[in-house]
Amino acid sequence: MGLDLHADPIALTAALVDIPSESRDEQRIADEIETALREQTSGFEIIRSGNAVLARTHHGMPSRVLLAGHTDTVPIAGNLPSRLEGPYLYGCGTSDMKSGDAVFLHLAATVAAPRHDITLVMYDCEEIEASANGLGRIERELPDWLAADVAILGEPSGGYIEAGCQGTLRVIVTASGTRAHSARSWLGDNAIHKLGDVLARLKDYQARSVDIDGCVYREGLSAVGIDGGIAGNVIPDAASVTINFRFAPDRTPDQALRHVHEVLDGLDVRIELTDSAPGALPGLTKPAAAALAAAAGGRVRAKYGWTDVARFAALGIPAVNYGPGDPNLAHRADERVETAAITAATDTLRRYLTA
Repeated sequence: MGLDLHADPIALTAALVDIPSESRDEQRIADEIETALREQTSGFEIIRSGNAVLARTHHGMPSRVLLAGHTDTVPIAGNLPSRLEGPYLYGCGTSDMKSGDAVFLHLAATVAAPRHDITLVMYDCEEIEASANGLGRIERELPDWLAADVAILGEPSGGYIEAGCQGTLRVIVTASGTRAHSARSWLGDNAIHKLGDVLARLKDYQARSVDIDGCVYREGLSAVGIDGGIAGNVIPDAASVTINFRFAPDRTPDQALRHVHEVLDGLDVRIELTDSAPGALPGLTKPAAAALAAAAGGRVRAKYGWTDVARFAALGIPAVNYGPGDPNLAHRADERVETAAITAATDTLRRYLTA
């Protein structure tokens, strides 16, 4: 029996969860979603891109809303099939983010008279390296399918509109010294000791908070790894600390990197950038995004962390995260979603699409 898009979204969430879809193993779920959309919706153009399924209407409405959700999950942790216990539905992907997918698919099949044209993007491989992300492939190969006035990603957001997202970068900060026997430590120059000044700067760092469109983004500059040492009787001549900077979306990655250099200015270290990704401005002043915030009753907050909303922001499209899942429960062995939150998210987006 296939997916029933007209069923209660709680039941549809359970049905999606019960289709195992770890990253790179999404063919079955993509097949079932494609079949259900073709058989149970009308007025949609539907195409397939690898294990992504895309659908859109062409009603000539003045605005277009894009609903995007990834169908892959992290590795299963003995938490399939789904089970309903009290107010919660348990199972791999319930929170991140098959409950969001279920809401989007249900609305695509049941909203009879939307006030916006709708694009639905169910994509693959979000939970692994960015180079494999299906949304990136769609952007490269089918860019017109991502055109919209506002994009809503069904990532778990606890029922809040989580607008924009932080940017992120990582650097490796390396100190050099002179190797020597630890019994004659004065003949060496201990590289690990030099990192003490770096760690002191990080410990004393005052994180900036920035209010953008009513969303407060707090930055963080943190040591996340340290490496050094040769042997128990050797003064090390090299040591390094990995630093992660989560920055507000009003900074570009280049500006963020310059800020890291400013924080560590004057220290005898080398700074190497290893990766970075821009943040996304919330864009809540744009009409389509403002209407969404209003439909959610003003339950809006900043997104802490990086999500695919940044891809849309780079295209000039306001984008938000909005899903019934709790981000604190994602990826856990006891991952779960509150069933009432699925119903509430469905009602909110139905109001938005039809008001």
